[in-house]
Amino acid sequence: MGRRPPRRPWAQKPEGHLRAAAAHPWVYPPQRDTWLLTDLLRPLCPGARVLDLGTGTGALAVIAALAGATATAVDISPLAVATARCNAALHRVPLRVRRGDLTAPVTGEQFDVVVSNPPYVPAATDELPGRGRLRAFDGGRDGRALLDRVLDSAPTVLSPGGTLLVVHSGLCGVDESLDRLRRIGLTAEVAAQCHHPFGPELTRRAAMLEARGVLAPGDRTEHLVVLRATARAATPAPAPQVPSVT
Repeated sequence: MGRRPPRRPWAQKPEGHLRAAAAHPWVYPPQRDTWLLTDLLRPLCPGARVLDLGTGTGALAVIAALAGATATAVDISPLAVATARCNAALHRVPLRVRRGDLTAPVTGEQFDVVVSNPPYVPAATDELPGRGRLRAFDGGRDGRALLDRVLDSAPTVLSPGGTLLVVHSGLCGVDESLDRLRRIGLTAEVAAQCHHPFGPELTRRAAMLEARGVLAPGDRTEHLVVLRATARAATPAPAPQVPSVT
C-alpha cells in the first residue's frame, strides 16, 4: 500500500510564509492528488519550461513557478483561468495563463515538463458537463474521456527527453494508461501512489461503481497513481566526414 501524502497548504513560499489562495466552488480545489503530483514536480522545476494542463486554481503552475520554472497554465474554463491568474498575482510569480482546450493554445511550443490532474472520476454517462462544479470531476463512464486526450496530446508539446506527469484514480485503469503512453513511444512507469478514503464525490458514486463491478462491495478506499512518462532524447547529429588527404 502506498503512503498517504501529508496535508499541507499548497501556496507555500520557499521561506515558509503562506499566502491566501483564491478559489471558486466550480474550480477543482487542490487536494491529495495535487500534493502527490507536487512531490514529483518540484525537483524538475529549476530552469525548466513547465506546462500545467487543466490548471484549475493554478496550484501546480504556481508551485512550479515558485520552484524556479517558467510556467504556463491552460484551462478551458474561464473561471479556472481567472482563478489561476489571481493566485499567480497573490503569490507574486510570473505565470502565463491561456484559455483553451488542452494543448491547443500552445501548439508549436515545447516544454521540458508537462503536468496534469484532469477530471477522472467515473460518471453516470459519457456526456461531460460544460459548466458547474461537476465539470472539474466528471471523466465519463470509465473516467478516461479527458484522461486519454491528455495522454495523447501532451507528448506533442514535450521537448526531447521531457517528462510528463499525470495523476488519476486506479478506478480508471492504470495498465491502460501505461500501455497508451508506451504505444506512442514514451517510456512510462508508476512514479508515486497512495491509498486514501473516498472523498464526497466518489462516496456519492460508490453504489453505481459497485453495480458496474468496478468497485468491490463495501470498499471505500481510492488508489491514486502518478504516471511518469519520458520522451526520447534527441539523437545527436552524426559527425561530418572529413575527407582523407592522400
